[in-house]
Amino acid sequence: MVGGGVVGLTTAVVLAEGGRRVRVWSRDAAEATTSAVAGALWWPYRIEPATLARTWGLRSLEVYEELARRPGTTGVRMVEGVLGETPLDEVAGWLAARVPELRAATPGEYAGPGVRARLPLIDMPAHLAWLRERFTAAGGVVEARTVSSLAEADAPVVVNCTGLAARELVPDPSVRPVRGQLVVVENPGLDTWLVSRDAAGEYAYLFPQPGGLVLGGTAEEDVWSLEPDPATAEAIVARCAQLRPEVAGAKVLEHRVGLRPTRPAVRVERDALPDGRLLVHNYGHGGAGVTVAWGCAEEAARLVTG
Repeated sequence: MVGGGVVGLTTAVVLAEGGRRVRVWSRDAAEATTSAVAGALWWPYRIEPATLARTWGLRSLEVYEELARRPGTTGVRMVEGVLGETPLDEVAGWLAARVPELRAATPGEYAGPGVRARLPLIDMPAHLAWLRERFTAAGGVVEARTVSSLAEADAPVVVNCTGLAARELVPDPSVRPVRGQLVVVENPGLDTWLVSRDAAGEYAYLFPQPGGLVLGGTAEEDVWSLEPDPATAEAIVARCAQLRPEVAGAKVLEHRVGLRPTRPAVRVERDALPDGRLLVHNYGHGGAGVTVAWGCAEEAARLVTG
């Protein structure tokens, strides 16, 4: 398997626990991947096709609900919050049966249309470390390795979970970066999450994590820079402070930047390497890799086993 972010490690866990001998090649340690930068709220954000994403997402939700019973170990917690600019009838049809607490937000909770729900909120550094430990406990091996071709992998089956790198490795020019910048501040006491979008389409979100309050964010298409921009960071804090004034004076702890691997549609399908070996793709998840990780991993595993 090539790729060691949340999609790659989750897929590796499913395969290894299913009895496969699995080796993961990853250019970066899990803590240095785009996955580690994520907020990371369970929600099908910027991902197509929507119908399949919901199916994969609901399967992942089931797994995260189980993992949330051990938050200190898995990094997964079930946390209440409000998704702004989202009428209840827009999501109730596919989500209400799985999220019984789903309801319209009250005016006191959000000034505008919104839904309140209890959803998985994942501390990604902790979760990635737990995934790696679960994988190695199942007999898997992780190796730090940079590849220039998927054919370099010396295995009868190669699984491609390379995210943005698939643009060059497949090659697949439809894979594009969507840059996301975040600011982590000392939490002034918030214990619920909030996602909002203003009239100009700019997002603001606040995710309480164990290491601080994560503020976001941006969605800059075709921007490759990983350097935090001070003006962008200032604008993020300002947007979040409009929603929660107590954030305005919070001490900044960290700046983060990640490049979401976006594609017109997620690619989970069988292919072949030039020498005929089976190649299974699982990439192009945009900003929803965490949301669909387990559903896509199980789909990829079915393709591996035929």
